[in-house]
Parts: sequence; C-alpha cells; structure tokens
Amino acid sequence: MRKIIASMDIGTNSIKLIVAEMIKNKVNVLAVAETESKGIKKGIITNKELIAPVIKTTLKKAEDVLGLKIKKIAIAIPSYHTEFLVSEGSTTITNEEKIIHGIDIVRAMQASIYNRIPREFEIVNIVPTNFKINDEEVVNNPLNRMANKLTVKTIVTLVPRDIVVPFVDCLEKLGIEVIDTSLTSIGDFYSLKNDKMLEQTGAIINIGEATTTISIFTKGVLTNAQIIEMGGQNIDNDISFIYKVTKNDARSLKENLGLAHKRMASASAVSFVTNKLGENIGVNQYELSEIMMSRLEEILNICKREINHLTKKEIHYIILTGGVSEMPDFELTLESVFGKFAKLAKMREIGVRNNKYSACLGLIKNYDNKLKLREKDFSIFSFDEQEELSGKHKKINISDNSILGKLFGYFFDN
Repeated sequence: MRKIIASMDIGTNSIKLIVAEMIKNKVNVLAVAETESKGIKKGIITNKELIAPVIKTTLKKAEDVLGLKIKKIAIAIPSYHTEFLVSEGSTTITNEEKIIHGIDIVRAMQASIYNRIPREFEIVNIVPTNFKINDEEVVNNPLNRMANKLTVKTIVTLVPRDIVVPFVDCLEKLGIEVIDTSLTSIGDFYSLKNDKMLEQTGAIINIGEATTTISIFTKGVLTNAQIIEMGGQNIDNDISFIYKVTKNDARSLKENLGLAHKRMASASAVSFVTNKLGENIGVNQYELSEIMMSRLEEILNICKREINHLTKKEIHYIILTGGVSEMPDFELTLESVFGKFAKLAKMREIGVRNNKYSACLGLIKNYDNKLKLREKDFSIFSFDEQEELSGKHKKINISDNSILGKLFGYFFDN
C-alpha cells in the first residue's frame, strides 16, 4: 500500500494543507493548498462559522489537483498552555513466539497514560523515550525482540481541551476524520531534524503572523514551549501607524518594498501610497526597513530571553522558521541578535520550499514515524482511490507519456 498522508495547519494568516507520499523515508508532495484564514485569532478558532467554508475551500483546491476527495487529515494544534507528563507503562507479551510487535508497543504506551490524564486536557503527543525488556535491558527500539514483558517510559504532551476540541469538531462537521493531532512545535522539529539534533538540546523559533512559538527539544523530545503574542502583524501595525496607511497597504509595503535589515536597503527605492488623510506619500526602502528591523529585533530578543527561561541545559542549536523568516535579509537581523549561532531554516522539499510550511510538512513526517513504530500501513486513500491516483482511470488528466504520469504508474505498478 502507498503511504499517503494529509496534514493541515490552521494558522492566523492562512490555512495550509499538504498531501504527500512517504517513499523510502522521503516526502513526495502530491498537492499543496493555501487559503486566507477567517475566524482565527492568534492561532485559536474564534468563529467556527467563518472558518468552516475556508477549510472547505482549502480542501477543494487540493482535491482538484488530486482528483480525489480528502477524508482523513492530521492537524496541527498551537502550543498554548502546554503541559508535560513523564510516565511509565508495561505490558505482557502474549503471542506464542514471545516476539515484540507494534501492538505490544501500543499497549505499553496506553498503559503509561491509563487514568493519568486530567479531564480538562487532551493528549496531543506521546513519545517513548526508552523501552525496557524483561525489566533488564534498556533499548531504543524493541520491535522483533524476544521478551515476556515490555516497559516503556514516555513523555506525554497535554493541551487544554478547549483549545483542541474546536479544531477537531470543525473538521468532523465537514466530514473529515482527524487521524492525528500534534503540536505545531513538533511539526517544525520533524521538518528540520537531523541525526545531530536527536542527540542534542536546542530551540526552534517559529515567527508567524500573530504569534511566535519558542520550542525546546532535548534528544528529539519536546520538553518546553512558549508562545509570545507578537509576529508579522506587529510589523504591519507599526508601518500603518507611522505612515498613517491602512493595514492592507502596510502589508503590501512590507512584502513588496521592505527588507528585514536596513544594511542593504536603499533610500532611493520609493513606493507611493495614499494614506488615511488622502495624501499621496512616498515611502523609501531604507526608512521602512528600519521600522521592520526594529520590531524584528524586539521579537528575537524576547525569544532569546525566553530560551534562557525555558531550559537550563546547554543549547546546541537555534533554528528560525515560520512565514516571517522568509523576509529578504532576515538572516542579517538574526545574526545581529544571536550572532552566527542561530540558523535560518531551509525547506528543501519540492512544492513546499517556504518556511511557512514547516509545521504542516513536519506533521506528515511525524505521523509516518508513529506508523513505523506501530508497524502499521496507512493511506488516506483506499486501494481503488490509489489506483485512480496512479492514472489507471482517467479521473485525473495525466498523460501516460508525461514524466509525472510515468512516475505515478511506476510507483503503482512496481
């Protein structure tokens, strides 16, 4: 079975949807859709009636590309009021061969959370940190080992129900089954992780439209997170106030003229706009970039202080991601605050080479990792639907002679 997974990041600025296939631990993006958000404030659903049609529009955009209905999705949840529970659970290996299978791992993890989750919270992630075979040998992966008993230590991530439930309810009312919920922080990590990060402690900062999330990871496990209510909108507000222009004009100036650092800005590069007083004013790139740089430095300095509050461990890496980090010359401002220690994320997957997709893409990789641990095969599409996606039927118009058509046929037929 082809492993095709869909993920959705419902953000303040936009809703992002990715449908991708996992092939030999690599992501092959099949469809990407994005729609401007409504009914969302600072990452939280505030109006289900407004957000529902936007979600439907986003789904339809991807469905039109695929030629198939999307009925199952993993979703990203913001890291508000996150709590962490360290727990342990055990299970007896009951099969005749006494071989540990995925179902045994699931049972041990279920035992680790049994009667331990407060009613006002929902589990958004449960990560095994290590396994113990027969109360003796500690291993990272117990699959296919012989044992009478399996014990697992887990870190459970909890988020208040009143944050999680609106996301799930909204999708379920649209006929969408939520196959997984995970924090945007975890999505960011999985989109960026490498082998070194799995052995180190570090921070990932995601600067979005309305909020900035600082996440601390130790050996690949989320250990703390904090959201500050500042982001790209604050830059828009500064520009709007100083030049007395509308928020839409402020955003346009930011996106089409401004730079994240003034070093490369030119005073001779000018855009003209009509302000709220009806005056036609010229905005030069250097002054505009100074305004943008000032706010970005403030946000980054707050993040720097928060990292010190969130962990006392030595930090080995700091990675910046999120839509705001795509501003021209953002790396210069990043260096002015963190020096050369912090790095700007680079999304390398074809179709999603923009940091605004980091959380959404990472959800797919994270879910695939969960499937492997549980020895599960999964696809959001049935076998017949996969046949249609492969070009066996003419529901999607891909020529058999095209490179894309040959690739689809190859992966299906072989």
